[in-house]
Amino acid sequence: MKSGDLKSMSADELWTLHEQVIAELGRKMTAEKAMLEDRLRKLGSADRNILPKRERRPYPKVVPKYRNPKNRSETWAGRGKQPRWLVALLQSGKKLEDFRITRA
Repeated sequence: MKSGDLKSMSADELWTLHEQVIAELGRKMTAEKAMLEDRLRKLGSADRNILPKRERRPYPKVVPKYRNPKNRSETWAGRGKQPRWLVALLQSGKKLEDFRITRA
């Protein structure tokens, strides 16, 4: 349809054309969505059949190596980011070895 055809149409004819376009787009979108959902369902069932769920290996419990002298319940195993209490005490001039937990 040429733009000249649209200019020659009345408002009622244009509105009817608009409604027809909206209806056709709705039907096509519904059909496309159903097809995509069907494909996803097929892919999802195929993935479950192919890949067995792998469990994580068990990691050993890490024993704490450092303890906060002000609050004995706060400990650090020496892994990862240093806790705030330790950073503050190290900045005040103490050494990391001052907080080491001695094992019997």
